[in-house]
Amino acid sequence: MKEYIPILIIILFSFVLSAILVFASYLLAEKNGDMEKLSIYECGFEPFGDSRQKFEVRFFLVGIIFIIFDLEISFLFPWSLILSHLSLIGYWTMMIFLIILTIGLIYEYLKGCLEWE
Repeated sequence: MKEYIPILIIILFSFVLSAILVFASYLLAEKNGDMEKLSIYECGFEPFGDSRQKFEVRFFLVGIIFIIFDLEISFLFPWSLILSHLSLIGYWTMMIFLIILTIGLIYEYLKGCLEWE
């Protein structure tokens, strides 16, 4: 149990420091906002159109592409670091994963999702 004491101290320190920072920012923050800060939009012009408009499907497909590449990179970095210690099963498991992601990318390309008009 003695091995976990430094970890508990770090966790306790981080909670105390976080509470102090949140409380200090609440005390020191400026409470009076100006008219521009309190307006609905801060982009420089009045809002137009309905805020409940429908998005095109391409918006979501670009999000899916991002998730595909994000997953690929998040798994490739650790895999590449331990590649020399892996057996053939570990290597071919990642190859199957990359093939599935490549099939998904090819599918989106064939559906025309990568063409933005």
